[in-house]
Amino acid sequence: MRASQGDVGACWDNAVVERFFGSLKHDWLFKTHHENQAEMKKDVLDYLHYYNLTRLHTANNDLTPVEYEMAFVKVSDFS
Repeated sequence: MRASQGDVGACWDNAVVERFFGSLKHDWLFKTHHENQAEMKKDVLDYLHYYNLTRLHTANNDLTPVEYEMAFVKVSDFS
């Protein structure tokens, strides 16, 4: 595995991560009040489960990330 780094300020370097955290904040965390850090931590873990196992992604042909990865593994016989 090789590390890769683009130009300073190249927004596409972090596009996937920025998209995830944007969704986490605006679709999930900002809609709920958390009494304490433990409650927020549980909510973030719930969102990770939702994001990877339930939420459909148009970039993945309307599959969840787990379904998309499993389809790739099946097609490529990569295991």
